[in-house]
Amino acid sequence: MNGVIEIHGHPIAGVLKRFPGPAAAITLGHVVLGRNENMLQVTRRHERVHVGQYERWGLAFIPTYLLVSVSLYFRGRDGYRDNPFERAAYAVDEAAWPKVSGLQERPE
Repeated sequence: MNGVIEIHGHPIAGVLKRFPGPAAAITLGHVVLGRNENMLQVTRRHERVHVGQYERWGLAFIPTYLLVSVSLYFRGRDGYRDNPFERAAYAVDEAAWPKVSGLQERPE
């Protein structure tokens, strides 16, 4: 997918480590923020799914994603792992996770 900017560095890593179930990367539109270059490489397919979701949903993507997560949480489900946006992203990269070192949880 062209037109995606990837950024990593210590300040970004510090923020991502504070996320619940520390994140290796996060997508904001066409920008992917990662802990480091390795995490960007490992999460690239997953994050590109989120870029595609953003392209389809536009500005409604982030509030819709959050609304779905909150709704799942209040129904006793996992607001992250049961979120259909995440399930679609994890579906493309299940084989990649053994390569991720240093994380307790799968990155976002």
